[in-house]
Amino acid sequence: MPRPVLHNPDPKLRIKSEPVSAERINTPEMTLLIQELKETMVKENGVGIAAPQIGVHDRVIIAEIDDVATAFINPVITERSFRKIDSEEGCLSVPGTWGVVERCRSVTVTALNESGEPVTIKAQGFDATIFQHEIDHLDGILFIDRAEDIQKASRL
Repeated sequence: MPRPVLHNPDPKLRIKSEPVSAERINTPEMTLLIQELKETMVKENGVGIAAPQIGVHDRVIIAEIDDVATAFINPVITERSFRKIDSEEGCLSVPGTWGVVERCRSVTVTALNESGEPVTIKAQGFDATIFQHEIDHLDGILFIDRAEDIQKASRL
């Protein structure tokens, strides 16, 4: 079942998330959290979501990779390209707002999958932006903290 998305300036969005222990990965609680995150992301038309956005401070993100909502537990960026790109970003937790954020063009991310197995992803372009944006959420950082040229949608 989808969960409500917290919106800025909710202070829960600024709390640094805790790593998920190996013992918790295959529990019904974690399976439910991952399912709720995926359903919430789809309902809100997102391409990524992090657990803090629904008020849970576990280091879990969902990223839409090759059109599949995929869970990453305890994700860490282990390599970043020197080359940067300007990314126009929005966020489910900052509705109606966009801004340009300078991000690394490519990143390597290590994490655990839903089964607790280690995975390494080499992401480029838009996928790299998704990982950087969602991992920022785990550290209490919103894209508006990094953005230039912030725009708000005008109400009709």
